[in-house]
Amino acid sequence: MSRATSAMRSRVRVLSVAHVLPAQEGFLPVDGHVKLSFMDALFIDRPSLVRSLKSSLAAALAVFTPLAGKLSHRASTGDVFVDCSPAAVSPGVRFVEAEYAGSIGDMRRLAIGDEHNTEALALLGPELNAARLPAPVLAVQVTRPAIGVGDGRGRSAVVVAVSIHHAVADGHSVWQFMNAWSALSRDPAAGLVPPTFERAAIRYPEADEVARKFLRTIAPALPVARSPSLSHTPPDLRRRTFLLRAGDIESVKRRIVAQSEAIGGGEQMDTRLPSTYVAVSSLVWTSIVRAKQTSSDMDDPAAAAADDDANACYLLLPADLRRCLVGATAAVDERYFGNCVAPCFARAAAGDLRDVGAGLARAAAAIGDAVGARLEDPLGGAERWLDRFLAAPRERLTHMGSSNRFMAYEVDFGWGTPSRVEPVSLFARELVLLLGAKDGGVQVTVALDHAHMEGFVANLMWVSGQGNKV
Repeated sequence: MSRATSAMRSRVRVLSVAHVLPAQEGFLPVDGHVKLSFMDALFIDRPSLVRSLKSSLAAALAVFTPLAGKLSHRASTGDVFVDCSPAAVSPGVRFVEAEYAGSIGDMRRLAIGDEHNTEALALLGPELNAARLPAPVLAVQVTRPAIGVGDGRGRSAVVVAVSIHHAVADGHSVWQFMNAWSALSRDPAAGLVPPTFERAAIRYPEADEVARKFLRTIAPALPVARSPSLSHTPPDLRRRTFLLRAGDIESVKRRIVAQSEAIGGGEQMDTRLPSTYVAVSSLVWTSIVRAKQTSSDMDDPAAAAADDDANACYLLLPADLRRCLVGATAAVDERYFGNCVAPCFARAAAGDLRDVGAGLARAAAAIGDAVGARLEDPLGGAERWLDRFLAAPRERLTHMGSSNRFMAYEVDFGWGTPSRVEPVSLFARELVLLLGAKDGGVQVTVALDHAHMEGFVANLMWVSGQGNKV
């Protein structure tokens, strides 16, 4: 443990630890076990941390019962499942109340400024011990400042961190739960449309064997799950968050259209205005690739543009399949709670992405092609998803997570919307996380090697119109 982390840990004092059970009134019984699908199995080693505000947890757990269960392993078959039996649920969800030895301003500064203190942020959240199954899938921590009850402007502060295991819920499901939780906080009698948990609704040939293949590869020593420390930031990794306003994003969209029209020729370039997700993804991908440009690339641009394996860059994006599977399978719609995402691999030559006059358009085209192919055949080649991911060169692979469709800043527990929402988990060395922001903006959180962050910022600011290129 570093000296800084040790000092931070001493500033967070646990006041109490309780366990919250699902409320009996309104309890939605779930079959004793919810077996992981092959989509869930991809995330067996990945808990995730999401910030939000606390409210009626017991009432929410009565509807989202698997979150009160335990992730368990059946040795006889090799399956992993969420155990929702009374014995598994009875301990309740761990709920920690803590105090931060500082002021509201001190707490706010952990998540603002040029660079986050990721390890300090993580200490404001609950540990989710998922190293060995059976393991909990949800934990909550509420932290208040020890100094003062307000910030001098009539505002008080509380940090509520929620840890949810990724094997049980994707981003859509997390915010489905948070929105339901906040609705119950505002009105305990709020009528909620119950989620669905039936994994068999996602139909794929040999689905069980695909799930077991993923589990054998990702967690070969089950019930020991290979769970990396996602809250620890390596010393050479930096993390920063940016706000792209609606005007910035519109400017990027217009640049993509202009570049696509300029490329023209015999290439089939889409000259329609791209979606916000495609525009922001193109901006951050090209900014990262440009930041990693070496002097040899600049000396020999033709070599850098060569479209071969040695110079190709990859962007891994998750595609939510809920809209695609409506009608194709039973009961897979917006209510589905679990993982219903498939990987999309966008690929482009490094030189094409670094091209100032065409890079955004090339990135948008590659992203559009990858997502389009996945949506045309949502579950195609599922047994090879993990193989393809493992084959991608790590030094040229960027991970996209979360989505601007997740309107985290609209979550209201009855005392106003949050002033700050931060996804803290870092599950890849080169990672981009998106959240919807206010007034049509997008919050972009980026984790990069220390050596590349300043170059990334310069490109991001210049291309989005927020600043000058340096």
